[in-house]
Amino acid sequence: MARASVRDMWKAKLAGETVPPSGAMASRRSSAAMNLALPTMQRVPFDGQILGVDPSLRGTGLALIEFKPSRQPVLLRCETVKVHAKKPLAEALATIHHALTAYTRDFDITHVAFEQTIYVQNFQTAQILGAARGAAIAAVAVHKLPVFEYAPLRVKQAVVGAGRASKEQMARTVMAMLGHGRQLASDEADAAGVALCHAFTWRA
Repeated sequence: MARASVRDMWKAKLAGETVPPSGAMASRRSSAAMNLALPTMQRVPFDGQILGVDPSLRGTGLALIEFKPSRQPVLLRCETVKVHAKKPLAEALATIHHALTAYTRDFDITHVAFEQTIYVQNFQTAQILGAARGAAIAAVAVHKLPVFEYAPLRVKQAVVGAGRASKEQMARTVMAMLGHGRQLASDEADAAGVALCHAFTWRA
């Protein structure tokens, strides 16, 4: 019997189904590990709209996905909030804030999921990324929307099944899950990935 992939096991487990069996001992061990790790709370499939955010000062990725039980996730809107490099910091932060505010105004968002910043090149970069994240988080926090954060490694593990997956693998997997016809921009694919990660791992 073919060995079930990690993604297949996640999909079955999170849908409340039995983890697909495998003839290989390694697969049985993986299934057992997942059964030990996940059943602490009964999972109810996510029902609502999740706004995924991949924050960046000059190119913040946004992806709004609707989840309904027993239905493929639907990408409602996605975009990259681009700010020209010559624009000052304050104007860039205002642009990010306005973009997030527009989503909260136009859609019935349930949760907002952010990708965490794990590694930065220097202190100045860390400050800039922190400011961009702050502008985005403030925009949704004003509307009292629940905010969640996920490390890139966890997002890739939940969506692709491999924490070291490339950006290309991530984009292909996201598009396959959403049944999306066009190539998503890198920042938009990352934003969609963090939204999918939240739906797959969230517990009521």
